[in-house]
Amino acid sequence: MRRPSRRGGIAVGAGLGAAVVAGVLVAQEVSSPALAMRPAARAADPECARIADRYPARIVGESRDPVSVSGVASWGDGGVVLRCGLEPPPATDDPCVEVDGVDWVFREDRSAGSGYRVLITYGRDPAVQAFVDDRITAIDGVLVDLSDVVRPIEPSPDEKCVDAASG
Repeated sequence: MRRPSRRGGIAVGAGLGAAVVAGVLVAQEVSSPALAMRPAARAADPECARIADRYPARIVGESRDPVSVSGVASWGDGGVVLRCGLEPPPATDDPCVEVDGVDWVFREDRSAGSGYRVLITYGRDPAVQAFVDDRITAIDGVLVDLSDVVRPIEPSPDEKCVDAASG
């Protein structure tokens, strides 16, 4: 009776280990809430590619998730999702806040009951949308980090965060 080679067992074991690691990484990406997002209509805009180079490894302590959707980035297992390439929003009655030189509109209608706070940049073309899971309590920190990311998209000088009633 011939004994199997120990060397062959090690090679099979190593190959199986690599397959399991690859499977876990694929499963993690596939299960990411960010992948339920489709790319925005203008995700291929050069401005989106430019800011993609600025995506940080962490946002408010949350690590960046593996995402392969054009114009989409995610941190903290989908706790913070950024989507670039949207049409700039028109004047709105939704609340608006300026964070480090970037205007953000809080989309109340899209946030209600969704489990996410939905924000979009105002006065920048293309616009950038952010989804922040309700479990992320440091929304101010998220907006500071994201404002740093999107700042290179030049603001329109005559577009400031103003609601439709006063604009």
